[in-house]
Amino acid sequence: MGMLITFFTPTYNRADILHRCYESLQNQSSYDFKWIIIDDGSTDNTAEVVAEWIEKENRFPIEYIYKENQGMYSVFNKAMEIIDTPLCVCFESDDRFAPETMDIVLRNWEIIKNDDHLIGFTTPCIFEDGSIIGKWFPDDLKEMKYYDRFIKYSIPGDKTNVYKTEILKKGAPLPVFEGEKCLNPTYMMYKADRYGYLLVSNEAFCITEYREGGMTDTVFWQYYNSPNSFAYMRKEAMQLPGASAKLIFKLNIHYVAECCLANKLSKAVKESPKKGYTVLAFGPGVVLSFWIRYKNKGKSKN
Repeated sequence: MGMLITFFTPTYNRADILHRCYESLQNQSSYDFKWIIIDDGSTDNTAEVVAEWIEKENRFPIEYIYKENQGMYSVFNKAMEIIDTPLCVCFESDDRFAPETMDIVLRNWEIIKNDDHLIGFTTPCIFEDGSIIGKWFPDDLKEMKYYDRFIKYSIPGDKTNVYKTEILKKGAPLPVFEGEKCLNPTYMMYKADRYGYLLVSNEAFCITEYREGGMTDTVFWQYYNSPNSFAYMRKEAMQLPGASAKLIFKLNIHYVAECCLANKLSKAVKESPKKGYTVLAFGPGVVLSFWIRYKNKGKSKN
């Protein structure tokens, strides 16, 4: 019988902290999972560290894949190529899982496995001390689409989204923009929303520690370094069902800024799915582009 879930970990020069992921998986009550580590071109000793774990680990399979450095989106593309378990979830290199993680996964799987209406489940992330990152889900919220968290409910904070693999693969592969590495993998979640809802649970199991150099820490650099990717994402988000006028306007400000950074401001209105909003956002967007350039003054791209 195959494993139930794949935890896949994107990593880049994190040999010093990956042991936290590994140790948390060792402490599970069930080992009905695979762990795939996708190394996005590390130059440290990640390969040697993981090789030692693979050699001695006999409770669950560990697979290590090394690839050329191309960014987070490429790791998701590779994961979708190779994952063959019913469930999957991204397990980042600065995270660890609580000992009851597999118990929570199994409980939720029993609810969603035969329900085509449900494509996965979502839970909040927590800090080391158990405090919530952002906000808990409302007690009366039982299911939602991924983007509903932003559009309908305004629930901040990182969440762990466990998907039925066959559904998440429908949003793959992520598009590639030459020379850019920062396309946000949430594009896959937007696509998955077309097929159903996420079961909502407040049983948090992912313990997050934000590290210098992570995606959250480098957001302005990402905007500067991958403007075409972010412009593409903004256009996708503008078309989400139920998006408010306020949200669409905000997305257009960012879209205009990213068109400026990509040197294609002249095409911004023509290529926008919300042309009126784009015209209104022109001034603020140009100002934001200057601010992004200022925040990245002296930094080189890539």
